Amino acid sequence: MKIYLSILFLFLSSFVFSQVVDEGDLEKGLQQGKEIKPSIKLYKIYSLEKDTTYVDTSLSIKNEYKYNFLRKDIFGLIPFANEGHTCNVLNFGLIQKSILPSFGFSAKHFNYLQASDIKYYSVPTPLTELYYKTVMEQGQSLDAFLTVNTKPNFNFSIAYKGLRSNGKYINNISSSGNFRFTTSYFTKNKQYFLNAHFTAQDISNQENGGIIDTKLFEQSNPPNDQRDRLDVYFKDATSLLKGNRLFLEHSFFLNKNNPNSLVFTHTFNTEYKFFEFTQSSSSTRFGDAFSNSINNKTRFNNFYNKIGLGYKTKNFGSLNFYVDDNNYNYYYNSLVYDNLGNIVVPNAISDRINMLGGNYTYFTSNLTAKIELAQTISNQSISNVHAMLNYTPNDNIKLEFKYQKLNSLPNLNYTLYQSRYVDYNWLNNFKNEKLNQLSFSAFTKWLNTSVQYKVLNDHLYFDNITDDITKLTVKPMQYDKTINYFSVNANKDIKFWKLGLDVTVLYQKVDQASDIVNVPELTTRSTLYFSDHVFKKAMFLQTGVTFQYFSKYYGNDYNPLIGEFYVQNETKFGNFPMFDFFINARIKQTRIYLKAEHFNSSFTGYNYYSAPNYPYRDFMVRFGLEWNFFK
Repeated sequence: MKIYLSILFLFLSSFVFSQVVDEGDLEKGLQQGKEIKPSIKLYKIYSLEKDTTYVDTSLSIKNEYKYNFLRKDIFGLIPFANEGHTCNVLNFGLIQKSILPSFGFSAKHFNYLQASDIKYYSVPTPLTELYYKTVMEQGQSLDAFLTVNTKPNFNFSIAYKGLRSNGKYINNISSSGNFRFTTSYFTKNKQYFLNAHFTAQDISNQENGGIIDTKLFEQSNPPNDQRDRLDVYFKDATSLLKGNRLFLEHSFFLNKNNPNSLVFTHTFNTEYKFFEFTQSSSSTRFGDAFSNSINNKTRFNNFYNKIGLGYKTKNFGSLNFYVDDNNYNYYYNSLVYDNLGNIVVPNAISDRINMLGGNYTYFTSNLTAKIELAQTISNQSISNVHAMLNYTPNDNIKLEFKYQKLNSLPNLNYTLYQSRYVDYNWLNNFKNEKLNQLSFSAFTKWLNTSVQYKVLNDHLYFDNITDDITKLTVKPMQYDKTINYFSVNANKDIKFWKLGLDVTVLYQKVDQASDIVNVPELTTRSTLYFSDHVFKKAMFLQTGVTFQYFSKYYGNDYNPLIGEFYVQNETKFGNFPMFDFFINARIKQTRIYLKAEHFNSSFTGYNYYSAPNYPYRDFMVRFGLEWNFFK
């Protein structure tokens, strides 16, 4: 971690006074000896899907929602008490399934940046962004970022997000680091394009298993109002997710001068990661153990190549075909034997998956349509059909339609897991999961709405077979019936004078024979805020109150041993209000944030939880800032 920070600040000091990049009017102004400030829209951010935005230094209610450790709007998630721990999912529609089998341990991946999360940049002058926010009891959260174009066609960025927070409870320290380096390049004739990145990430959490006696928390009489006085299940357990990834995507156009051209594409991705759970002494809560101390380590490496050939036209869209090769190894350094000396749980799953696919994209000035088909040509039977349509009839209306039919392999930790706890060793042969998903969204000046409908078959989940929160024997299960999920999400930001009211409401309903997919029926967030310029327009001020709520339901519980949430139908939680008061200010490119989080906690009752026996956050005041430097 210290090495990455040293590298980052070396680059910061080297480029903060770099010369500006010659570009259009900027170049002309420099030639004439004029100092010209580039338009903010020249500071571009784009994804692998070529969705392009630009650097946002404004102060809006959407920026307020994104000012958190994950750096995105987390409506539909409820975080645990300490910063950098896991989040429980309230909005089931947020859960996405990949066609290829993933590593698993999904509760540990909220802060893990996937390849699709990495952004690339093009800037006329060096750009630096600093994010800082206070945490819970000793520590800080910092995200430092620098990007520069050494030439108009060559960019790199380097960033590091670091966190340390002691937390309020016993054995609750969070410590993480996310290092990323990106580069993008294209030839001057725009015949060849390249995007690449490297990430090194580690996410460590002390795991206390939650508080033992929730009645003491709900009473919160002295001394139990001091959270480190509450007894917890584990005082010596730690989980660690760590991974490194190298990613490259590039393309070559055969005819640089003709808008109708063949294009060759190649994507390469290699990644190594592991999940480790350690405990100095075994706990009876997980049952019998093979040894007094616990050290479970699951390793995974993946080598992926995708080669494509496409034909792009000016008037009829683009057609692409590809073949990919996914080679992975998921493994342990041990074997599990039965009493007769037979191997009952092997040490590895290794496989190679080859897929053949294609997609067609058609676009006009106000319409984009895309359909993608993929099917395995190796021994596995997996497939994907994905269709998307975006239509913008005018500036006030944008319509979006998506459909997906997915037949996917189980995540690897459902199939194989080893532990020094006796009951946490398994080898399974589950069926493929099947998903049919349809969604429609309408973004208008009057109302933003989205409707989602999912049909799940052979759904995989984790379940505690003891039905006792004090005895956790959590196993992977497969549901042999159909689950129907439906949701409606509506949002409206109403503005009058200098006041604003931003309201988001999510309604969810599940039709199933057994309670497997549990969701709160109603989830909502409303913010009443005031915005105005002050001090002769030297400062822009925004202040308000945010209210959050979700209805009571059998929310999933968290098992730190396997880094997963599991289904439980014994304890309901929810039906508690969460009020935050904030004062935010913007001075030039600096945004300052001050928030009193959950200020109602002491007078509306201590019955707030992120999961059974995992309390939500108490009232606290937090401060932070975002600061952009343009040179």
